[in-house]
Amino acid sequence: MTLPQSPLKLGPYEFDSRLFVGTGKYETFELMQDALEESGCEVVTVAVRRERLLDSRQRNILDFLDRDKYTLLPNTAGCFNAEDAVRCARLGRELLELDWVKLEVLADTKTLLPDPTGTLEATETLVKEGFTVLVYTNDDPVMAKRLEEVGATSVMPAAAPIGSGQGVLNPNNIRIILERANVPIIVDAGVGTASDVSIAMELGAEGVLLNTGIAGAKDPVRMARAMKHAIIAGREAYLAGRIPKKLYATASSPTEGTIQ
Repeated sequence: MTLPQSPLKLGPYEFDSRLFVGTGKYETFELMQDALEESGCEVVTVAVRRERLLDSRQRNILDFLDRDKYTLLPNTAGCFNAEDAVRCARLGRELLELDWVKLEVLADTKTLLPDPTGTLEATETLVKEGFTVLVYTNDDPVMAKRLEEVGATSVMPAAAPIGSGQGVLNPNNIRIILERANVPIIVDAGVGTASDVSIAMELGAEGVLLNTGIAGAKDPVRMARAMKHAIIAGREAYLAGRIPKKLYATASSPTEGTIQ
């Protein structure tokens, strides 16, 4: 399927699909496979901490991901300081032979919000080591700009707390981040349904990364299909340019020159 938009470029990578999908929380690896297929995604994120690669039957998740179909994106999920995140990124590079990473440095287990200081520190380190860094952050425009300035390839502000399904809580901050950015902005975390994805794309985001919104749905495969269409619709609407919002009605048909 040819998507109606130009490719998304992230460092040396180029993709048609702007939907990035995670691999956690699925009941089975087989269900994960079906959902990924239906989503139309090209990038699949994988947590590289060793205990997360195996299921209860000790099957390796990597055996269920077709690397001819998907580009794997190692992530540092579960890291709570810069040192651990950098170590995890290096492990991902060795394990998957990829020099890019979705960087997460979390502040605490309760909120799973990013630690700004640790995130900035880890980004600087990994950029110096030659990584293409896609960095998860909060929706603070100042922090987003700082991450861009130290070399992040993409800044990924959260729509809402991880796994919360609350959607885009602060569209104004996302708009400011987009207005000031010179790198692709990919909305990450907190989207729960297709309309959330469309809203993020209509704001001008270059893509959306999600996991729980699909994996936690009653029907993950059907939700994956909905997310695929939402990405396309939202991007098309943004490129088309919406009409301005007005307080009063405007007639759809002309009021002058009509046949009486």
